[in-house]
Amino acid sequence: MANKIFPNTVSAMADLRESGIIHDGMMCMVGGFGLCGIPEQLIIALRDSGVKGITCVSNNAGVDDWGLGLLLQTKQIKKMISSYVGENDEFARQYLNNELEVEFNPQGTLAERVRAGGAGIPAFFTATGVGTIVADGKEIRTFAAPNGGQSREYIMETGLFGDLALIKAAKADEHGNLVYNMTARNFNPDMATAAKFVIAEVDEIVPAGSLHPDEIHTPGNYIDRVVMTKSEKRIEQRTVSEG
Repeated sequence: MANKIFPNTVSAMADLRESGIIHDGMMCMVGGFGLCGIPEQLIIALRDSGVKGITCVSNNAGVDDWGLGLLLQTKQIKKMISSYVGENDEFARQYLNNELEVEFNPQGTLAERVRAGGAGIPAFFTATGVGTIVADGKEIRTFAAPNGGQSREYIMETGLFGDLALIKAAKADEHGNLVYNMTARNFNPDMATAAKFVIAEVDEIVPAGSLHPDEIHTPGNYIDRVVMTKSEKRIEQRTVSEG
């Protein structure tokens, strides 16, 4: 079995330009929720690769000086497919000045689009967004409710499958089996299945056989490379009590 463990993020990406996995105009899936569970060091390595014109699928776009905000600073992202982007001033500036394409999704719809892409499902129907601008330009059909209730309209949404996925986990073994910690399970497990090539950034690497099968969240057959890093674990919004 090929070695999946790489010493650092630079080496984990070093040959991906030459092989065509990283290329201008690619679609990149980035896991996490806010600043929790984001592959922060892999994002820096992707920035330093110089790739341009990225379509980025991520729940949000980091903050101005961290996470995907770093790729927005260098204008390497052409389009964001996201749910929540309210913490990033540079994102707002680029969007309002027509420098950045944005495809907004309801959060559950985005999660299902990623899951569907990983499961090989090209499209699905959801009632979320009917009667709003989310439905503009999309196919709408009427179906009976699954529970036998009144018929209603549903929007067709497409699955998402990327060229590269960058994900974050708490722990990996030498085969690439992954365990996530709490909120980091938002989007990371689904994105691990929804790309041609997947790199996992982890806090800890343990010997093969150390993980009990019941605690593994993502099987290693989905993971191409693993790199252990030291996370900064920034807080997106610090709130303290008075007194």
